[in-house]
Amino acid sequence: MSTPLVVGTDGSDDALRAVDWAADEAALRGCPLRLLHASLWESYATSAMPTARNPQARRDAAAREVVAGAEERVRQRRPEVTVSGAVREEDPVNALVDASDHAAMVVVGSQGHGLSGVVLGSVSLTVAAQAHCPVAVVRTGRDTGRVGGQWAVLGLAAPHRNPAAADFAFAEAALHGYGVTVVHATVRASRSAAGPAQRGQEVEDWLDAALARSVAGHPDVPVRRVVVAGRAHPALLAATKGAELLVLGARRRANPLGPQLGPVNHAMLHQAPCTVVIVPVQPAGG
Repeated sequence: MSTPLVVGTDGSDDALRAVDWAADEAALRGCPLRLLHASLWESYATSAMPTARNPQARRDAAAREVVAGAEERVRQRRPEVTVSGAVREEDPVNALVDASDHAAMVVVGSQGHGLSGVVLGSVSLTVAAQAHCPVAVVRTGRDTGRVGGQWAVLGLAAPHRNPAAADFAFAEAALHGYGVTVVHATVRASRSAAGPAQRGQEVEDWLDAALARSVAGHPDVPVRRVVVAGRAHPALLAATKGAELLVLGARRRANPLGPQLGPVNHAMLHQAPCTVVIVPVQPAGG
């Protein structure tokens, strides 16, 4: 059996929409879907168990209810998907990070929206920073009035010479019939002896090399490039308006206590209007 997708669920509407997204993804990939509820995660389900029962029994019943409801939701939505559920009596971050060792992708909800942008839940953010496989933070409630084709956005920064993020973005685009918009923000090089034309060619050459394997593996995926002089954050925000997906690489540093996402990834997880996938990237030669 192929490697499963894992989706965390707590019974909330946001988490159930993540379950829907994961079910559709599993159907396209032809892989199993595993539903995971950590019992230390606050449950949004209302258990029918009498309140006179002991608290542990009520918590156990509520946890089983969360998983059973999500399983039934998947079967109704995607009957072709093999679905299973599990309850882990531990912190949700630990449960999901542990599950990422044997998952093709971990899927979580974004846990709500605020007037000034997305309010990202701490579980989603921490799992995205620590998981050992790609993590999809499913965004809901975005504007669906798109104009033109459907696109996945791939953010590429010069240090990410490992093609893991590009490979994921192109494979996902091919699976869904999307195109890929590649966004690269350059640093203004006012002290450089090279002229603008030469610097522009250097960037194009670097992008050619960074994308070569992914493009060759998916020659039918349309590609467009957006190269901007300046900060990546506003460029990515502009590119993701109307996009289906944003894919970003996150270098995993040797020190697990240090920052694992970086400021751009952190900002986009909070503010991007579409689903964000964080792909762990090992440094070149690491």
